[in-house]
Amino acid sequence: MDLKMPGMNGIEATRQIRARFPHVKVLVLTTYDDDEWLFDAIRAGASGYLLKDTPREKVIEAVRGTLAGKSFVDPSVAGKLLAQVSSQQSQPASLLTEKLTGRETDVLRLLARGLTNAEIAAQLYLSEGTVRNHISAILEKLGVTDRTQAALLALRHGLVDTDPR
Repeated sequence: MDLKMPGMNGIEATRQIRARFPHVKVLVLTTYDDDEWLFDAIRAGASGYLLKDTPREKVIEAVRGTLAGKSFVDPSVAGKLLAQVSSQQSQPASLLTEKLTGRETDVLRLLARGLTNAEIAAQLYLSEGTVRNHISAILEKLGVTDRTQAALLALRHGLVDTDPR
């Protein structure tokens, strides 16, 4: 999805697509790296946000990954997203973790740090299939439709340290 289009901008188009077809994933590919576009796209339901100067191989990986339920955020705007989420008043982690098993909480923490299913599996000594099952359960229990929304909830609830020092 591009953001600047004739007739309707990409934010509104994403919002309408996600409202009518919640299973459809939208990946934003744009030249705009400013905060407003980024936050509005994610709020509208975009599963990812890439800049047009992203190498071709990474765009292909992101398209395929988005189809598989993964989320992609361009590294040059990821910091803005994390800073925005972490600056919002945190809600107690217990409100979130009481809905999840201990293992699901572990998976969510790693997912929110941006790890792939394979990386989560390796770190927790699980199979990728088990990680996928945990992620499906997490999405259902949290009432979200994709990894990005789950990661934002984890950040909002303080499950992830946004200062990697």
